[in-house]
Amino acid sequence: MASVTGVTIRNLAVAAAAITLAAVTASAGSAHGARTYSTGGTAPLATAMADPWLFNSTQRERALTMTRAAGATYVRLTVSWSAIAPTVRPNGFVATDPSSQGYNWSNYDVIVKQVEDAGLTPILDIESTPKWAYAKRPSAPNAGSPKAADLGDFAKALAKHYDGTGTAPAVHVFQVWNEPNVSLYLNPVKASTYRAMVNAFADGVHGVNSRNVVIAGALDPFGHKRSKKQKWNSVAPLAFMRSLLCLSKGAHPHSTCRTSIHFDVWSHHPYTFGGAFGHAKNPDDVELGDLPKMRTLLRTGTRTHHIAAAHGVRFWITEFGWDTNPPRHHAAPMELAARWTAESLYQAWRSGVSLLTWFGLQDRGGSSPYQSGLFRHSSSLSSARVKPVRTAFRFPFVAYLGSGKVTVWGRDATSNKQLATIQLRTGTHGPWRTVARIRANKYGIFKAALKLRATTKSWLRAGAPGSGTSLAFSLRVPHDPHIGPWGN
Repeated sequence: MASVTGVTIRNLAVAAAAITLAAVTASAGSAHGARTYSTGGTAPLATAMADPWLFNSTQRERALTMTRAAGATYVRLTVSWSAIAPTVRPNGFVATDPSSQGYNWSNYDVIVKQVEDAGLTPILDIESTPKWAYAKRPSAPNAGSPKAADLGDFAKALAKHYDGTGTAPAVHVFQVWNEPNVSLYLNPVKASTYRAMVNAFADGVHGVNSRNVVIAGALDPFGHKRSKKQKWNSVAPLAFMRSLLCLSKGAHPHSTCRTSIHFDVWSHHPYTFGGAFGHAKNPDDVELGDLPKMRTLLRTGTRTHHIAAAHGVRFWITEFGWDTNPPRHHAAPMELAARWTAESLYQAWRSGVSLLTWFGLQDRGGSSPYQSGLFRHSSSLSSARVKPVRTAFRFPFVAYLGSGKVTVWGRDATSNKQLATIQLRTGTHGPWRTVARIRANKYGIFKAALKLRATTKSWLRAGAPGSGTSLAFSLRVPHDPHIGPWGN
């Protein structure tokens, strides 16, 4: 396996998908009378990958090939402002000019080019303030906060450098900070500080190209108070949003200030306890089951003109995952985590999310809390074993039993128009039979309410050209233990 090239991996993946689909067709039995359904227009659902370790390693090229083969079309890259900018501002330094003496783009140019050569779209997640650009300096373990004007100057240089007119590749998607509602990343945690940062950043990149995409938010899902043991704090995401968007609390929020914020995408990190439909205990926290509340607040902010977005606001998840057992004790068992993965993509999509970013291509191994990879830990990616989660991420499919019908949803791995074949099996063993076909829409989304004789002993799966076969999905709803995303 170590000598297999990225091109060969893709060819093998396509061949394997074709063989698997042929096997599905061959084992289906008679499909006589199976109805064909069509899917109308829906919102899209793209996927992305974030792996700050592999994407900054000597295995990056293979990692990117594996990411693309897993169906992702975006990659989130952590970009250190302090690593690009000079440690000390030299005389004559012009912060808005990417060619100004002191800037060093070379490392990120190589990474971004490899991302795009792999057929992926980079999301540049900007973090880490240079020492000369602090408005408030860090105090361990808490971060400081940057001067908004300096961040805006860097944003302009960043957008100019990656505008596609020079030797550097073109980049058009930028995220402003990671989890700014957590003092470990932004301190003090103040919505007004973050609003000024986003506005300065948006002015910088939109001034270079009005169609550049600015992502705001990327919030941690939970609020935490500072204590003697815990020296950091976080503000609950809905409370942070209301302050950021100048909206009051309550069922009918009113404006609390006249300031607007400029961004194109709102992002969240909805790590969740107890499965894909879990709700947070704190009403201002946001797990997967609470995403509709966040979406409603975004719509209110747009309607009241506190959000200024030239092309409408999109809703993304730029970090999410489920740790699995093995390797992490107390995490979700492997098969349950795979089911939760498919359901998480479904829950995100029906909540208005149009992109979901998975955290971790490969488990970190050892005692690390980051065991949410699509592959098991290995010293070399060439020998990494795939987890069932990878199939659920690439080709999500869910099915739920109703009165005289089964509601199914999926997204084929090609994310375009395909004819999905739906099969049913009774019990954990036995033959599969084709019970329906569904035409996916232009985004690869397929859904239907199937009139089937099915029980909680039934299992369904889907197959599609270029996608292979989804995991089998039981109509018996499992008990979702109150397991956290990291096995806590």
